[in-house]
Amino acid sequence: QVQLVESGGGFVQAGGSLRLSCAASRSIGSINAMGWYRQAPGKQRELVATITRGGSTYYADSAKGRFTISRDNGKNTVYLQMNGLKPEDTLVYLCYAESASGRAYWGQGTQVIVSS
Repeated sequence: QVQLVESGGGFVQAGGSLRLSCAASRSIGSINAMGWYRQAPGKQRELVATITRGGSTYYADSAKGRFTISRDNGKNTVYLQMNGLKPEDTLVYLCYAESASGRAYWGQGTQVIVSS
């Protein structure tokens, strides 16, 4: 079992930056992958970025070149640095973790609002 708590969301003007953090309740060293999804009300979640235990990363096309995912195993935390934010990035961002057994865990989400 692992609890995930996101932070770092907020209000920013277009072109600005935010850094999201996802703190896990236990060591993430053995967790297969962690990452970020985002979701609009009433719509499906869309993948933003993932990072594996080995440090390999994947980005959705919407995130490439603007967002950077990283993990600090010592702090049990995953980060999402978001630069060049656009109004269409205004969504709830959710952290997830996939355990070694394949079970998925989700955080409650943090709201990002980008004004034009």
